[in-house]
Amino acid sequence: MKKSFILLPVILLLAALSLLTGLWAGLLRLGWTLPNIHVDVSQSHGILMVSGFLGTVIALERVVALKKLWMFGAPLFSAFGWVLSLAFPKTGIGPLLITLGSFIMVLILAYMVRREPAIHTIMIGVGALSWFIGNALWLSGLAIYQVVYWWAAFLILTITGERLELSRVLRMTKKKRVLFLSAAGIFLAGVVLGMFANNAGARVAGLGMLSLTVWLLWFDIARRNLNHRLPLTRYISRCLFAGYFWLGFAGMLSLWYGAVYAGPPYDAVFHSIFIGFTISMIFGHAPIILPAFLNRTLPFHPSFYVSLVLLHASLIARIAGDLGGWYRLRQWGGMFNEISILLFLGMLIITIRTQPQQIPTRAQ
Repeated sequence: MKKSFILLPVILLLAALSLLTGLWAGLLRLGWTLPNIHVDVSQSHGILMVSGFLGTVIALERVVALKKLWMFGAPLFSAFGWVLSLAFPKTGIGPLLITLGSFIMVLILAYMVRREPAIHTIMIGVGALSWFIGNALWLSGLAIYQVVYWWAAFLILTITGERLELSRVLRMTKKKRVLFLSAAGIFLAGVVLGMFANNAGARVAGLGMLSLTVWLLWFDIARRNLNHRLPLTRYISRCLFAGYFWLGFAGMLSLWYGAVYAGPPYDAVFHSIFIGFTISMIFGHAPIILPAFLNRTLPFHPSFYVSLVLLHASLIARIAGDLGGWYRLRQWGGMFNEISILLFLGMLIITIRTQPQQIPTRAQ
């Protein structure tokens, strides 16, 4: 198994390249005049960010934790899949590899559920299944806007499932579990319904997102740690809480607009989820996850707040531009969304490079 970890830097490099390419594609979609590095790159923004970057990193996190060689297929296929999607867009081999990677992710979660049959592992497993369903529908020829709620479900259910797991220290009562399952069930029902009745499905999914937000704001352990004595714990909790509000805002927009297919409303709904909610989670969890990948400690630094504040301030500007019809504000908000992500990555790299390598442990 130790030799298999040679794959780690390769997969991380491909995930990072997918992030950078996806950010470039995002600027093109916002209307910035930049070189189009590939004829299809601007149309591949969603798949680059969701599967090439986020799916790869989430799958890799499972592999590092479980240490099973066959599991490397999930991050490896999704990492190479986005490359082949851009290199050979007419062959379908890239989407096929990404779909295979997400199928292996489902198998990984089935393995986890078998080992620990709990609500949180089942919920994370449903999230992985949502990723696979979305990818399979995309592979079958459906447009991105027709599958994007499945990709959103992958991230929302994965993250909320993990939060449910961490909140077990608060002695999760039966009532709290029922409320969580009800909220998640409403959201998932909306995603499924959207395949047959777009507007109704989007609104039910929006109600589910609002319900999950209320649950997270009230019951998640992050609420108790907003003023924790440890700076890192405080920072993580604040990242999470900010992200929860964006999930709720996306829910309200979905209730108001129903199904959206393009344009400013589409941008507002899904970037509230993918940037406001998901990237906030990444900012909060990166100091915990990266040390396991890189075998280095990652102490908290106050500069982490700079990128966090910039992320949310720029997203407010972007969404205001979307909803108010201010095109240039939307453009600049999107630009500074990406600057905040790059700034955060830069600070992480600098912080990590200054730390000594840890002594190898049995997990490595």
